Amino acid sequence: MTRRPPHRLAPRRLLARLALASLLVGPAAIAAPQDDPEAAGLRAGAATSNITPALGSSLNGNMRDQPASNVHDETHARCLVLDDGTTKLALVVCDLCMIPREIVLDAKRQIEAATGIPADHILISATHTHSAPTCAPVFQSDTVPGYPAFLARRISDGVRRAVNNLEPAEVAWGAGSNDRQVHNRRWHLKPEVTLTNPFGGTDKVRMNPGAGSADLVKPAGPIDPEVWVLSARSRDGRPIALLANYSLHYVGGTRGGDVSADYYGMFAGRVAELLDADRLAPPFVGIMSNGTSGDINNINFREPRPARPPYEQMRLVADELATEAARVAQSLDYRSDLTLDAQATELNLGVRLPSPDDLDRARSIVEAADGPIMTSLEEVYARESILLSEYPETVPVTLQALRIGDLSIAAIPCEVFVEIGLRLKQESPFPSTFTVSLANGYNGYLPTEAHHELGGYETWRARSSYLEVGAASKITEAVLDLFSTLESRD
Repeated sequence: MTRRPPHRLAPRRLLARLALASLLVGPAAIAAPQDDPEAAGLRAGAATSNITPALGSSLNGNMRDQPASNVHDETHARCLVLDDGTTKLALVVCDLCMIPREIVLDAKRQIEAATGIPADHILISATHTHSAPTCAPVFQSDTVPGYPAFLARRISDGVRRAVNNLEPAEVAWGAGSNDRQVHNRRWHLKPEVTLTNPFGGTDKVRMNPGAGSADLVKPAGPIDPEVWVLSARSRDGRPIALLANYSLHYVGGTRGGDVSADYYGMFAGRVAELLDADRLAPPFVGIMSNGTSGDINNINFREPRPARPPYEQMRLVADELATEAARVAQSLDYRSDLTLDAQATELNLGVRLPSPDDLDRARSIVEAADGPIMTSLEEVYARESILLSEYPETVPVTLQALRIGDLSIAAIPCEVFVEIGLRLKQESPFPSTFTVSLANGYNGYLPTEAHHELGGYETWRARSSYLEVGAASKITEAVLDLFSTLESRD
C-alpha cells in the first residue's frame, strides 16, 4: 500500500463543506463526527498516567528489600486505545517489575465501567524494571500499603484519558532488529564446575555466570533480536503513539534506592525526539513492552563487561532501540481500513508446592538464620518455600490474544522464556505476531520442560517460579488456539 502524504483540506473546500452541511441539516450535524468522511474508519488515542510511588516505598527486583530514597525519573502507565467503530482495544504498559492479577482485575473493572471497553479487550502489562514500587510481593519485598488501589485508579485514568484523545487515525506495524543488546543468560559451564542450588541439589546450567568467565561453554538457549513496532498517527501524519516490543529482561545500573523506569522510560522519551513528536498536543506516547525475555538479559557473557556510570548503559540501549523503532515506523505503509478483535481464556495450572520434607528443611534453615533478614540464597529460598506452602494446589492463569488487522499480539502473565515466543511467532496463523510478557497478572517464570530439566535460577521453586513443569506447553497451545479463533472470525 502506498503511503499517503499528510492530508490538508484546502480552506475554500472546508468552508464550502461546512456551509453545505449547515444548509442541508442544520448546525448540529456539523459537530457529529460520524457525518465526516474523514472520521470514518480507525481512531486512536494515547495518554500517560503517573504511577510514581512515595519515597520510602519498597522497591521490587532484589533478594532483599530496598526502600526508595530518590526518584531518578517518574514512572508511568502508558496507554494506547484503538477503535474501529465497532470494537475498542486498550493496551497499557506500566513501569513496574510485575503487576499482580488482583490489581489488573480492579483496573479493568474501573475501565469497563467508565468506557465500556470489555475487560478481555484490555491488555495491562509490566515492563519489568527492577527499580519500581512493590505491588507483587516476591523475595523480601512486600506490597506497598495503599499502592495497589492507587495504581489501579491511575491505570484506569490513563485509559480514560486515551479514550478522550481518540481521533481519526491510521496505523502500521513491522519489525526491525537489534542483536547487540540481547544475550541468553543461562549457560552451560565446564563439567568440573559444580552448580549447587539452594535446595541442596545441583543444576546443569547457571544464570548470569560471570562475563568473560573461563568456565563458559555455551548458552543454554537462543535470543530473539526482533524489535516490533505498532505505530499510530493522525490522518495528517502527526504521531500519536508508538508501541514497541523487545525481548530484553531489563537493563539496570541505577543508584541504590532510585526509582526509575529503566530503559523503557528512556526509550519513550528518545523515540519521541526522533519522530519530532516531543512537543505535540495532545502529547505523543512512546511505549516499550517486554517480549519473551525470561532467559534473556543485556550482558554479553563472552567478554568482560566494562564498568559504566549509573544510567549510561540504559541510555545506550534506549537510543539504539528507539533509533531502530523510529526507522521502522517511518518506513511503513499506514492504513485506517482495518478491524480489531480480542479473545481471552483462563487456565487452571498446578503449583509446585513444597513437600512436607521440603518444609521441614526450610523451617530449620529459617529458624537457624540470624534474621529477620535472610542473607544467603539457602535462607531466602527456605523462606520462599514456607510462603509458597500457603498457595492453593492450582491457580488461574489469564491468557489473551489481540488482533489488529493482520497483526496478532499474545499476552501471557509470566516471565516467558524466549523459545516460547519464537514458537508462537513461527506457528501463529497471522503474518505478524509478537508476545507481551508480564501481562494481566503475575505467575512467575515460564521455563520450558527442557529448561526445568536443566535447573537454574529461573526454575528454583519460589513465589517467582511456581507453575507446574508442563505449564509452558499448556500455555503455548492455549495461545495458539486463541490465535486460531481470531483468524476464524474473518
